[in-house]
Amino acid sequence: MKTLRLCYSFLFVTVIPEQISQEIVDELRWHKLSMRRFELAIAEAFELFRACEIEPILIKGWAAARNYPEGRTRFFGDVDLAFSASQFEKAVERLSMTQAPSISIDPHREFRHLDTLPWEIAITRSKVINVEGGSIRVLCPEDHLRVLCVHWLNDGGAYKDRLWDIYYAVANRPPDFDWELCLGSVSETRRRWIVTAIAIARKYLSLDVGDLPAGVSGAAIPSWMVRCLEKEWRTDRRLIPLEACLHDPKLLAQQILKRTPPNPIEATIEVEGEFDDGWRLPYQIGSIRKRMGPSFRGVRTALIRKIRN
Repeated sequence: MKTLRLCYSFLFVTVIPEQISQEIVDELRWHKLSMRRFELAIAEAFELFRACEIEPILIKGWAAARNYPEGRTRFFGDVDLAFSASQFEKAVERLSMTQAPSISIDPHREFRHLDTLPWEIAITRSKVINVEGGSIRVLCPEDHLRVLCVHWLNDGGAYKDRLWDIYYAVANRPPDFDWELCLGSVSETRRRWIVTAIAIARKYLSLDVGDLPAGVSGAAIPSWMVRCLEKEWRTDRRLIPLEACLHDPKLLAQQILKRTPPNPIEATIEVEGEFDDGWRLPYQIGSIRKRMGPSFRGVRTALIRKIRN
């Protein structure tokens, strides 16, 4: 309702500008308070794990929001914490044994598919940010940009609003940002992923790439990817786990159709494919094969739980 009122106000901007201004101010104030609450809760989570000698790294979400300028809101639901493979099980167990912190935590076993940099190197490069009430460890800007790009691409580019994460990570990067560190730490295939994601932000959000290295600023977007992105942005239907659709046959059918064939961007990322002008079908077939097992297990588990209940 608040959004509707705000849109209505914009239609009559010359009549009630004060109302528009106040709603915007209220929205920004609420966002600032919300970010502060999350900041305190995240610091609390870090203390929780450090008490067990576990040191996580926060990725995406709050870390991405730090790049946004004053006056731009970036909302997020849960908090993504990455743990070393050797500490992951201990971290999950610790999380299950406590009621704190007051936020939803999504634990990651290192960086999964989001990055290939060894954990030992990533944590050495990472930064500890002191906040009132504690400290939070985040990836260095170069490593985090790669994670943001791969995460956005792995969603098939469906969330255009999240492209701003990449935009601001580049536009508001620190003066000593090292492009060789960012791109030289991964394979040539993944380097192409990163520069292509930046090219998408340039095309659709008018990201200024004038001061970027030639290999980054001049990257081209394959024509099949442009078609895929613009098709995704014309619909508001997003992927939902199949096991979450079992109660609604119509929704289940829609989700199966949504996956047939798989989003070519997402499929390419899932099978570590190339962003070239080549045929996407081999990657889509590879994606189906890769997803079949986990999807079947998820549906089976949901059905068993439903029967038992």
